[in-house]
Amino acid sequence: MALIIDGKAIANNVKAEVKEGSEALVARFGEEARPNMTLVLVGSDPVSKRLVELKTKDCEAAGITPTVISLSETTSEEKLLRLIDRLNNDADVRSILCQLPVPEHISTKKLLAAIAPEKDVDGFSARIDSDDYDIAACTPAAVMRMLKEAGVDVEGKHCVVVGRSNIVGKPMAIQLLLNNATVTVCHSKTVGLAEHTRRADVLIVAAGRARLITADMVKEGAVVIDVGMNYIEGHPVGDVDYDSVEPKASMITPVPGGVGPMTRAYLLVNALKLAERAARGNQ
Repeated sequence: MALIIDGKAIANNVKAEVKEGSEALVARFGEEARPNMTLVLVGSDPVSKRLVELKTKDCEAAGITPTVISLSETTSEEKLLRLIDRLNNDADVRSILCQLPVPEHISTKKLLAAIAPEKDVDGFSARIDSDDYDIAACTPAAVMRMLKEAGVDVEGKHCVVVGRSNIVGKPMAIQLLLNNATVTVCHSKTVGLAEHTRRADVLIVAAGRARLITADMVKEGAVVIDVGMNYIEGHPVGDVDYDSVEPKASMITPVPGGVGPMTRAYLLVNALKLAERAARGNQ
C-alpha cells in the first residue's frame, strides 16, 4: 500500500509560512506593503468560479489581500488586454492572476504574455532555463516541495514527465534537471508510452487525460505524482487510475487533495515574493 502524499496538509504549512512572511513584511514596511493579488475571472464556468473562490480564501488565510474582477463571457480580447495593461501600470497592484481557461475568442497566449513578469503570480513568465528559484511556475515548484516533504531526493533518479505544456511539463522537467535527476519527457506523440513510464523511479503525470496511466504502466515501488484534474460525471479524477496504481506505488498523490492545493499554495509564495520585490524597490 502506497504512502499518500497529503497535499492539503503540506499546503497548510505553506500558508502558515506565507502568513508569517506577510506580517513580517508589513511590520517592516507598513500596511501599504502588504501582499495583494488581483484575480481576473472571465465568464461563468462553475469550476473556474470555484477555483477563484478557493484562491481568494487561501489569500485571506495567508495575510494577502485579494481583489476579484469578474467579467462577462462576451468580454472582448481587446477589453481584457486593456484591463491587464491598467493593472500592470497600477503601482498598488502587486500580483495579477487571470483564471484559465478563458473563452475561445480570447488568445490565452496573448493574455499570458500581456501580464508584466514582475506581477505574474502564476510564474508562467519565469525563465525555465534558469536555476533562479525566486519566482517559479507554481505547479512544478509545488511538486518539488511535495517530493522534499515526502523525503524523495530526485538526484540520480530516473524521472518521467508525461506532458510537455509550457505551464507544467516543460518547467517541471527543468526543475528536475536542476535537482540532478535524469529526465524523460513524454507527450501525445510518444511511441510506446508505457515502455517509458515503466522505467520511472518518479512518475509525474500532467497530460490532461483522465486515468491515462494504469497499473501496468508503473514500475513496482515508483513515486507517482498526479497533476491531472479531469471531471467524469461531475467527479474529479486524475490522469492516473488511482485505484489500480496505488497498490503498486511506494508513494502517490490523490486527486483531489494532492497537487491542486499545493499549486494554489505556491501562488501565495509567489505573491509574497513579488510584494517583497516591490517593497525593496520602493526603498
